[in-house]
Amino acid sequence: MKPSGIHHVAICVRDAAEAVTFYTDVLGLTVLDRPDFGFGGYWLDAGGQQVHLMESESSRSGGDHFAIRVDDLEAAVADIRASGVTVNTIDHMQGAGHQAFLHDPSGNFIELNQPEND
Repeated sequence: MKPSGIHHVAICVRDAAEAVTFYTDVLGLTVLDRPDFGFGGYWLDAGGQQVHLMESESSRSGGDHFAIRVDDLEAAVADIRASGVTVNTIDHMQGAGHQAFLHDPSGNFIELNQPEND
């Protein structure tokens, strides 16, 4: 696998509206389009990389993750699986890119993301 950069970091927040105000008004990030995942949140541009705000009642949830950008998701998944690591692919969701998920040895959640424009 050859990463081409960090695509995004996801942060769980208790109040998405309050959080987006902070990230846009205080930190200068800008709001991007986001698919409807069935829970509150925002995608923000941070100078070419993204911060994803995910609304959750606790400050940490199973949704906390970072995403590594890849140019060829299928090849990346094959390389990782060849190393004996379990990778879960999901059906494509328009607007979210092509995605797969895995855990590091400590249980941290990692997304592989091939953006749709590539």
